[in-house]
Amino acid sequence: MNKRAIGTRIEQTTDSDVAISVSGLYKSFKLPTEKAFGLKQAILNRLRGVKGYSEQQVLKNLNFQIKKGEFVGIVGRNGSGKSTLLKTLAGIYYPEKGEITIDGTLVPFIELGVGFNPELTGRENVYLNGALLGFSNAEMDEMYDDIWEFAELKEFQNQKLKNYSSGMQVRLAFSIAIRAKGDILLLDEVLAVGDAAFQQKCNDYFNSLHGNQTVILVTHSMDNVRKFCDRGILIENGKITLDGDAKVVAKAYENLFKK
Repeated sequence: MNKRAIGTRIEQTTDSDVAISVSGLYKSFKLPTEKAFGLKQAILNRLRGVKGYSEQQVLKNLNFQIKKGEFVGIVGRNGSGKSTLLKTLAGIYYPEKGEITIDGTLVPFIELGVGFNPELTGRENVYLNGALLGFSNAEMDEMYDDIWEFAELKEFQNQKLKNYSSGMQVRLAFSIAIRAKGDILLLDEVLAVGDAAFQQKCNDYFNSLHGNQTVILVTHSMDNVRKFCDRGILIENGKITLDGDAKVVAKAYENLFKK
């Protein structure tokens, strides 16, 4: 087994059936509480023991494993820590304690369209976004027509992106993003893109992933959890309170709002 440590993240290649293993994971943020206007005030604050910030513990001792080929939904109320967990798995955030072990290539669909330039045309943005995903120009040439066909926007390819509606931009970004082939996909509410017809196309794509790729979906849609997920993880106040069958977890999430 080969391992490469990156801070508290470890990427490995092994014959294990585990795609992601999380052990003793903690993540906190420092929130400013008092501004120090000038050096004198900063020194006085330090002498008085005034930190100028409070610490918010977002993830608290998370422990779980996700097997290869599983489609797992991570759910919880706003502020529960689920998006922080997804970004920590993606390597956007690093935890102060704990270990994340990843077996396989990981592709995050967290913020679609990051890197788009509104002053460039749709065509130019396709190649720009493709480069950010690691594709060469030759690879983008091969998939170019498929990207526009899936997005259903080919007639707009030579218009500047600033003239696209927000929905059009998301459709184009999604169509580019799904070309990135990875063993593990991290999704943050990206199923809710476009109109009903385009959402059905997205649903068909995600149905095709079952058993072929490991998928982690952070969502507030329990319909999507029931429709796509084999397993659910419910997070409350930074802790896992339920981990099991997707339908059971979806019901438990809905019950939180009936109290």
